[in-house]
Amino acid sequence: MKMKRMKKVVGPEYNLSEKIKTNVYAVGVAMQESVYPHTMTVFYPKERKKMPDNYRGFILFDPDKCISCFNCSFVCPANAIRMKEAPNKRYYPTVDYGRCIFCHFCIDSCSSGALKATKIHDVAYKDMDEMFTPTEEMIELPEITREDKKYVEYEIEEDDLHLKRTKGEDYLFVEVPQPKEIPMVSTCIDPDSCIGCRVCAEVCEHSAISASVEDGGTLRMKIDTDECTGCGLCVKECSMQILRLVKK
Repeated sequence: MKMKRMKKVVGPEYNLSEKIKTNVYAVGVAMQESVYPHTMTVFYPKERKKMPDNYRGFILFDPDKCISCFNCSFVCPANAIRMKEAPNKRYYPTVDYGRCIFCHFCIDSCSSGALKATKIHDVAYKDMDEMFTPTEEMIELPEITREDKKYVEYEIEEDDLHLKRTKGEDYLFVEVPQPKEIPMVSTCIDPDSCIGCRVCAEVCEHSAISASVEDGGTLRMKIDTDECTGCGLCVKECSMQILRLVKK
């Protein structure tokens, strides 16, 4: 079997003017890149990408606004939030970041604005156990060592994508407008259907529901509207579905 010899690849020949033109163009591109670079690389941690205000990052908690409604733990699809009893006998959330998927359903469902989002995304943990964040650590921002002196943003100009670099630090906590608070209280819409199971009184974290026996031995549940915070726990747990939240 005879093997055909491959032809040698011959490079293009340039004349002197083409060589000068090509080299001048290369030097021009290098100078332009040194002054106005088109690289897409963010030199983290010396630079930090500017995150949008609605970025879903580390979660902060304000206990003064919490009404212990448990909504954040109920809505969490990853079971990352557990309620913990505090010394003041209230229940506050804890977050396991080993489970959290950063959907921020908990923040969206918080009617009192006790949970807040931040743009912090680079918290480091030594092990999985440390990723469990108790209530006390959710109140304050985590300790951050920052080296960034610039923040960068992607911009498109005339179909050209590039990074805009700005001196300064991107603030990692964004103040958002507080949700409009509508005072709500629980009420029974059909007292005659109540079976007196007392589940509503047991789940109430504010002792706003009590049981009383009327003449004839009928057990009635009484709701103290002054103590009720409208958290809705009793409404969720009522087996007869006769409790409703109404405007106070």
